[in-house]
Amino acid sequence: MAATLVEKIMARAAGRDTVSPGDIVTIAVDLAMAHDSSGPRRWQARLEALGTGLWDPDRVVIVSDHYVPAVDAESAAILQVTRTFARDYGVKNFYDMKGICHVILPENGHVKPGMVIAGGDSHTTNAGAFGAYAAGFGATDMTAIVATGETWTVVPETIRVNISGALGDGVTAKDIMLALCRDLGMGHHFKVIEYGGPCVDAMDMEGRTVLSNMAAELGAETGLIAPDETTLAHIRAHGGVVEDEAIQRWRSDPDAAYAKVFNLDASALSPQVAAPHSPANSADVGVHAGARIDQAYIGACVGAKLSDLRMAAAVLKGRRIAPGVRLLVAPASSRVTAAAARDGTLEALVEAGAVVLASGCGACAGLGAGLLAAGEVCISSTNRNFKGRMGHKDASVYLGSPYTVAASALEGRIADPRPFLKDRRAVA
Repeated sequence: MAATLVEKIMARAAGRDTVSPGDIVTIAVDLAMAHDSSGPRRWQARLEALGTGLWDPDRVVIVSDHYVPAVDAESAAILQVTRTFARDYGVKNFYDMKGICHVILPENGHVKPGMVIAGGDSHTTNAGAFGAYAAGFGATDMTAIVATGETWTVVPETIRVNISGALGDGVTAKDIMLALCRDLGMGHHFKVIEYGGPCVDAMDMEGRTVLSNMAAELGAETGLIAPDETTLAHIRAHGGVVEDEAIQRWRSDPDAAYAKVFNLDASALSPQVAAPHSPANSADVGVHAGARIDQAYIGACVGAKLSDLRMAAAVLKGRRIAPGVRLLVAPASSRVTAAAARDGTLEALVEAGAVVLASGCGACAGLGAGLLAAGEVCISSTNRNFKGRMGHKDASVYLGSPYTVAASALEGRIADPRPFLKDRRAVA
């Protein structure tokens, strides 16, 4: 029987030959992940009450990324609980202040095709770019998962998104996702989004993770991309082990049944900007051009990888941000920071007027440095802009790609990045 990628993954995890959408199954979890906000401080009392430990400490990854570095006594206490738990429960895969959890997993070879990954964060979907079923779970479910190594779920239907064409100058995977939030909608509960097509095939893994990450904004359980040679090369380059056969095994059958097929031509896209207070409020950058900003933020799992910082540097190098504008940059991991320092990217950002923050979720999650005051306006490379997300409930957050955020910082208002890139190439 023909099957989609998610059906193949769930059948394997459930120990069954086949599954169908709507089936309720118990599946084995290959990897459990949590951060300092969602993990030990939520799990510990429950595990103690149950009188149990972790089902397999080697398959649990804990990352401190939300409260780092501590900005007050409460944050410090949460981090202390996290560190003590990792030590006492034998969690060897503990990444303390090394970066954002969704970047840390693939950066350290923890993800491979066909896995089931349960994470204590909605953007666990990030790992779906590697052909893994990666979904977010609440703290109670995660406690049960780390205690037993399994969970129950409903086999979801799949929406196939075919992306054709090539990305134009100044247009990124982030722009694709903002367009999808508008055109496809954000109400796809109990569905999986499977991305494919020539544009996806041409993307590197950092671009693909933007698609899978923001499946959460589409309301889906996860976002999936079938593995190919690009996938396998990335896994191996980051210390992971994967078989060549994974390319053929972990993909939907040609005649698999989809709940819906949606087609998007990437070559027709311009840079996109989402207005407050939803990613679905997206439109061509020209619609919002000229709106004043107080802050530009380049950060988060979806917007501060090395490729993202390089996008910003391509716009900013040799230029200065507008007076009265704050440009904050929080690289997605310490490895990203080091790489950006080696290749001159950080220098270009700082010389343009950027302030570099510690790696972590910080302002994106409404924690730590970079929060907004009442009435302030920010354009951000993050994945969501809900009311109160980045500080005061009366602040306003626009979303854009790193190109667009950088161009807006130069102008002091929302701006199209393409003229800046065109000028740069003309000089070159």
